[in-house]
Amino acid sequence: MPESEKPSYQILLVDDEPSVNSSIRMLLDFDGHSVQTADSGESALTLLQPGRFHLVITDYYMLGMKGDELAALIKLRHSGMPIIMITAFADVLQESGKVKDVVDYLLLKPFSLPDLRQAIEIVMSTPPAR
Repeated sequence: MPESEKPSYQILLVDDEPSVNSSIRMLLDFDGHSVQTADSGESALTLLQPGRFHLVITDYYMLGMKGDELAALIKLRHSGMPIIMITAFADVLQESGKVKDVVDYLLLKPFSLPDLRQAIEIVMSTPPAR
């Protein structure tokens, strides 16, 4: 798909590390997405309104509410919302089954811009589970 035809999305990015939020936001901005950041699961939930975001990208390991807990609450409240989880613990999470029903894509840290693009393309092209 030519650069000019790439879709742009409203994305909620959740990470408790400001430098990580800033870095990922820069990558997403570069691709023309509109990004709102949250520094915790709790603050992310207050920002989520029906129709406001196309997808959520969240870190797994955060102080307070972990990413899998946030994802479960999002799926409960906004069942069709695609969720990408960024983690260094993808193998452990997959084996445990903790994120199987609440996360649409696990993105392993460290990742590149093409990896992030691929994750977004996959979750946005997959119909939501009902």
